[in-house]
Amino acid sequence: MKLAILDRDGTINVDSDEFVKSPDEWLPLPGALEAIAKLNHAGWHVVVATNQSGLGRGLFDMAALNAMHAKMFKLLAAAGGKIDAVFFCPHAPDDGCHCRKPAPGLFEQIGERFGIDLHGVPTVGDSLRDLQAGVAVGCEPHVVLTGKAARFRGLGVLPAEFPVGTWVHQDLLAFATFLINRELAAKTPAA
Repeated sequence: MKLAILDRDGTINVDSDEFVKSPDEWLPLPGALEAIAKLNHAGWHVVVATNQSGLGRGLFDMAALNAMHAKMFKLLAAAGGKIDAVFFCPHAPDDGCHCRKPAPGLFEQIGERFGIDLHGVPTVGDSLRDLQAGVAVGCEPHVVLTGKAARFRGLGVLPAEFPVGTWVHQDLLAFATFLINRELAAKTPAA
């Protein structure tokens, strides 16, 4: 099974320091929906792993979160793509849970649900904690220079705390293109 695990806010949709709290505030990043569709068309299953501490903080409720995801699914369907599942942590930062990234709980749940070892599975996000959670279960780390990581554009190098071997992409569409091209290159016999 070809699986890619994506962060949500700052990777698929516009992030906000004030939290994304409603469907009206959920706005896809340019090219993100097309990126997911492109992955799907190349045979990839896409899953989202996202911290949603706005629930634990009382900023929005499950109905609002479900409505945001319904909007995401509808826009994705119109772009020819789909997300197989959304795994989210509803806890506030001080709750001490095992599912809030950088803890690996969401990734462990994904591995259990799909019955696969996540070693080598690409995971992409816009923050260090997204990658730390994935690397803890053996995922291959990818960062997109959108959302929180936009501040690294033009630096040429990531801060040292990022996992060794982190791949860097301008955005989710660049990540999808890279993944598909790498797979095609691996299938092409050497001349």
